[in-house]
Amino acid sequence: MGEQSPARPTPPVARTGSWRREHHGQVFEDPYEWLRDGDSAEVLEHLRAENAYAEAMTDHLEPVRQEIVQEIRSRTLETDLTVPMPAGPWWYYTRTVEGLQYGIHCRAPLRDRSDVPDLEPGAALPGEQVLLDENAVAEGHDFFALGAFEVSPDHTRLAYSVDTAGDERFDVVVLDIASGEVLDDAISGAGYGAVFSRDGSHLFTVRVDQAWRPYQVWRHEVGSAASGDVLVHQEDDERFWMGIAPSRDDRWVVIALGSRTTSETHLIDADDPTGPARCVSPREEGVEYEVEPAADHLLITHNRRHREWDLSWAPLDSTSSEDWQPLLERVDGERFLHAEAYDDFAVLSLRKDGVPAARVLPRTTRSAPFAGSDYAAPHDLVVSEDPMATLGLIGAADPDTDRVRVTHESWVSPRTVLDVVVATGEQVTLKQQPVLGVDLKDYEQRREWVSAEDGTTIPLSIVTRRGVVPDGSNPGWLTGYGSYEISLDPYFSIARLSLLDRGVVYAVAHVRGGGEMGRAWYEDGRLERKQNTFTDFVDCGRHLVESGWVAQDRLAAEGGSAGGLLVGAAANLAPQLWRSVLAAVPFVDALTTILRPELPLTVGEWDEWGDPLHHAEVYDYMRGYSPYENVAATAYPAILATTSLNDTRVSFTEPAKWVARLRDLTTNDPATAPILLRTEMVAGHGGRSGRYAAWEQTAWEWAWQLDQIGACTVG
Repeated sequence: MGEQSPARPTPPVARTGSWRREHHGQVFEDPYEWLRDGDSAEVLEHLRAENAYAEAMTDHLEPVRQEIVQEIRSRTLETDLTVPMPAGPWWYYTRTVEGLQYGIHCRAPLRDRSDVPDLEPGAALPGEQVLLDENAVAEGHDFFALGAFEVSPDHTRLAYSVDTAGDERFDVVVLDIASGEVLDDAISGAGYGAVFSRDGSHLFTVRVDQAWRPYQVWRHEVGSAASGDVLVHQEDDERFWMGIAPSRDDRWVVIALGSRTTSETHLIDADDPTGPARCVSPREEGVEYEVEPAADHLLITHNRRHREWDLSWAPLDSTSSEDWQPLLERVDGERFLHAEAYDDFAVLSLRKDGVPAARVLPRTTRSAPFAGSDYAAPHDLVVSEDPMATLGLIGAADPDTDRVRVTHESWVSPRTVLDVVVATGEQVTLKQQPVLGVDLKDYEQRREWVSAEDGTTIPLSIVTRRGVVPDGSNPGWLTGYGSYEISLDPYFSIARLSLLDRGVVYAVAHVRGGGEMGRAWYEDGRLERKQNTFTDFVDCGRHLVESGWVAQDRLAAEGGSAGGLLVGAAANLAPQLWRSVLAAVPFVDALTTILRPELPLTVGEWDEWGDPLHHAEVYDYMRGYSPYENVAATAYPAILATTSLNDTRVSFTEPAKWVARLRDLTTNDPATAPILLRTEMVAGHGGRSGRYAAWEQTAWEWAWQLDQIGACTVG
């Protein structure tokens, strides 16, 4: 008898249930809504069955996964450290050590902050102190994430917070740095951020509600029981989120409140931690502003007069937008973002002609009272002539600095850290990200412009190994995001080299809904114009094929979170365009989620997507693009959806339901175009924690995608 071929793995079949959603006279029957209960034994069993099926369908890719991980490791300097940052009498920096998953936070005495130590990766500065070894704190946990990491203004205490589940709820610990003694561990379930009072006696933290919305600021006396904590401020409008941070001079605790369209800021005197919070300007619907306290005034970026924002100043004790005085107005092609205040200058972050930029405003005098004329004519920081390089502003820790720290990088240039002396323009290169065993001249980048269906031109970044030409034969990989005014600016990735070395044409679609081209670009891809985001992405995919960069049958799409919504919608709009789709923690059941205000994040998202619960026209519009509800009985590309059981931002339920519905309706052969779901059972929105675990997860996902587009070479 002839040898029998191995049996083909059988995909799990999710049972169907009965659940009706009825709004505005429309009924939607949802047979897979039962998958919402993460505590259900049946649901967990189904997710494990999906994981087993995904493993069985991809076990032949194990050699490729191992090779990708090894490529990343071999090119990464595993024992390394960040450039030391001067703060007060100390240098602060973080180490990584070969074989360890997490960072080690350190400091050492500072003598001359203009003389940044040039450390060998394994060397120690004289007097080095380990503040926090994340590896020790993470021991025994399958997941670990560090939230707050805040040193008290007098540099004697450290507050840090830890999440060991992936649900972004943190437990807070306060240490005495000199002795390592735990002074306090009374605060649990906090959100992001922690701020000390000036004397370190009190700690301000944020708490989240049942829907995981940061909505309260509490004051805690270090060393006391949590029962004595005092509620400082509560935000009752469910559209608003809350964040806290110290001012640069540690004089103020800054409480920032914001929806997608409106904001409000309160200040607490850090020298008087039990005193009241002062509102800088009461919220006005549609007015957004950010506040940067300086020593004797406030810098305020805002949209009161222009959609792309302006820069103003106000008295330090200001309580109304009527106090705001113009300082700097934008010109066409610019979008102001936020300002940073120092004793002798201010730095404005902005977008200019589609890329990040920074503008310095030197301060000429320190008059009393402050006047806007105290600032001289501004000038831009220019650290690279590369038009596709990203300028990042790290800034400085202390307000009396004479220099600012910046980074620049591109798709093919590693991240470089520099100090720029403001008065002279002198640039001091401190470090470039090491990339081992690679000649970076072997890679190139370009920007092309794609004509969208409505005539708008969409920027498209293309990255390749040098010598790859648009001959219609290449495998391609298109990624995008397109929501929340988030920009996909050029950044360097060691892992991405593994794609480029396999001949992949890697492309980034800077679609509307992002912030690449300013606030107008964002507004043209949200609410009732959200479809532009999806059609832009499809048009970019078609451009890659029609221009010859990518073969017709070798184009992959990738997106995560709201980018998962993007690729899910694109799969419905043009299923024949894609060979495969990788959707990470994808927001693919958008309408069901946005209809349920009790779910995490929902009400605050109405300003981004619209409110389908109360407005029939929004319901109809979202139902027209929500990926889950628009799956059709047609041939789909191969699809891999990844998720995490404890993800608070996008529930695992969404990709689980989407995969079940795709399997139910797709007409493609599961052997050649499989539909897979992979769930991390102990993780959050960002996936697995730890750098080695993250590399393994990346390799698992990328090996699958490479296999689908015929670029899965080994050795």
